[in-house]
Amino acid sequence: MSAGQAAMGAVSAAAPSVLPQVLSAVFYGTCSFLIVLVNKALLSAYSFPSPIFLGIGQMAATILILYVSKLNKIVRFPDFDKSIPVKLFPLPLIYVGNHISGLSSTSKLSLPMFTVLRKFTIPLTLLLEIIILGKRYSLSIVVSVFAIILGAFIAAGSDLSFNLEGYTFVLLNDIFTAANGVYTKQKIDPKELGKYGVLFYNACFMVIPTVIISFSTGDFQQATHFQHWTNFLFVFQFLLSCLLGFLLMYSTVLCSHYNSALTTTVVGAIKNISIAYIGMLIGGDYIFSVLNFIGLNICMAGGLRYSFLTLRGNSKPIQPEDEENTLPESKS
Repeated sequence: MSAGQAAMGAVSAAAPSVLPQVLSAVFYGTCSFLIVLVNKALLSAYSFPSPIFLGIGQMAATILILYVSKLNKIVRFPDFDKSIPVKLFPLPLIYVGNHISGLSSTSKLSLPMFTVLRKFTIPLTLLLEIIILGKRYSLSIVVSVFAIILGAFIAAGSDLSFNLEGYTFVLLNDIFTAANGVYTKQKIDPKELGKYGVLFYNACFMVIPTVIISFSTGDFQQATHFQHWTNFLFVFQFLLSCLLGFLLMYSTVLCSHYNSALTTTVVGAIKNISIAYIGMLIGGDYIFSVLNFIGLNICMAGGLRYSFLTLRGNSKPIQPEDEENTLPESKS
């Protein structure tokens, strides 16, 4: 009986951890879904010419929100010292690359094809988790991941609106996103910077170089001379994008904190497939083909299969030290 009671106690202790895992994944998926729609409206519908300037706005919003929150003791993270750049590297470089390539690719491709090509983030994340974090995944998880990729190949192979520049940006964005997820998982240890410290100092270190890039490329000048700054709806959506940029970064860190980087990536993939379906109906830039539609459905099936395995606990990485043993220490 004592062994049975101990087992029941272990199950009941583990059960509460499922709720933050699910909620953080839903929060991330929702933020990621909304920001793609808002950015698509800004960069395509309004033809806003300055994706780097939009990224600067999102970084500035992150710095302002977290700094004011720290002053009011809502959040805590370490004060700056000379060891912080060393602790963060190479995350700031990956962070700005992810921002710029993501915003640039959104404006170059139709919404459905953008979401399909983003699926290549998943095997890159899987590979980087194995190399950098030393994780191992079951065959069922690997099969689910590559089902998503198979669907992406089928869908992209029938793209009737091929854009080399757009494909280049989105594949760069895949690489940066995968690296960002894996290194974020590595850096959010509360003994180091914690969730909020990673977000704040990432934005601080990269906002000035990004402003310099924006000036040197003419991006900043194009933004300041944009004709719709007097349009209330445009300004509202621009500010909303800045706020959502912060929420997306925060939700990404939160989801990586409670789950694996791979799970965070797959949640993003499922969200992207949902956007693809919506884009068929309301985007106005989707060119239908049978292969493309079949590919999208294969992607969704693989994503849902991965989600099912995750909820059953089969996606837990096989590694020498179980992450769940260190989870209570990881909360900040």
